[in-house]
Amino acid sequence: MLFPLFSSMSKAPLIGICRHRLTTDGTGVTTLVAFHGCPLHCQYCLNPQCLVAEGVWRTMTVSEILSALLCDDLYFRATGGGVCFGGGEPLLRSDVICELCQLMPAEWGVTIETSLNVPLQHVEAVAPFIRQWIIDVKDMNPAIYRSYTGIGNERVLQNLQWLAAHVSPEAVLIRLPLIPHYNTPADVSLSRQKLEASGFTHFDELEYQQPE
Repeated sequence: MLFPLFSSMSKAPLIGICRHRLTTDGTGVTTLVAFHGCPLHCQYCLNPQCLVAEGVWRTMTVSEILSALLCDDLYFRATGGGVCFGGGEPLLRSDVICELCQLMPAEWGVTIETSLNVPLQHVEAVAPFIRQWIIDVKDMNPAIYRSYTGIGNERVLQNLQWLAAHVSPEAVLIRLPLIPHYNTPADVSLSRQKLEASGFTHFDELEYQQPE
């Protein structure tokens, strides 16, 4: 299959590209594009390399990223899969994501894994391209959130309100972790109640494991 030539020079630092993921980041076979950089400093961060300069795996242009993805086009089409943008915080690179989505085949599904702790304009920019949102809310309680991440959750709450008004609840999966020493099962339940009241219906409740 032939694809149009592309020459975008926009670029972004990555912590990795992980191919052939199955049922991890949405439907079918997916490739994870993980961006460097994050506004949070979570105590149990799974990808701490996204916070330090030496954690950059490669800095790639949009063209280079798309070339790396195109080799799995047949897998994506055959399974209903596609690309998952993660990190780090992928929405900090909303310009690169929008460029990629406009260049990639329309048949690919696009998933984004995000904390939503970014200015609203980043959410608005990528929304037309996203098939599934996976949102790591941490906790709806502002004090718990700040204690665990180091910053407030005002932007998260604003962006959740925008998504509730503009995106189908079927397209949103919200992760609500039980975080040792930070929240309790009752806190998780209260967060879920607040989110359900806003119209969200799909949740992933999990427990973080303390690093040894």
